[in-house]
Amino acid sequence: MKQTIKTPKAPAAIGPYSQAVKANGMLFLSGQIALDPVSGQVVAGDVRAQTERVLENLKAVLEAGGSSLSQVLKTTVFLAEMGDFAAMNEVYGRYFAQEPPARSTVQAAGLPRGVRVEIDAIALA
Repeated sequence: MKQTIKTPKAPAAIGPYSQAVKANGMLFLSGQIALDPVSGQVVAGDVRAQTERVLENLKAVLEAGGSSLSQVLKTTVFLAEMGDFAAMNEVYGRYFAQEPPARSTVQAAGLPRGVRVEIDAIALA
């Protein structure tokens, strides 16, 4: 059975997709960008500030789906500039200090709302 996940603690979907979908003990999270869930605006600051907001958004969706950062199996990180990798990685490492998930990191030609980073995830539910 498929269940869509929605929480006001993360930015609302800005298109025809769900924040996450839960099925067969798995949670599939749509990519999150650095939007403040209250204002709907991109957070000010560099890629470090944006990565922190992205991971807080992912954390909120995970919790709404009955999961947590410790249950994340795989992430995909999309960067506007690969030169931001070290700064993003520094923040990412604080959120996944123990048994980090598998990860892919790619440079994207463009990201929504001109953000520096987007991250999606797959987790156990």
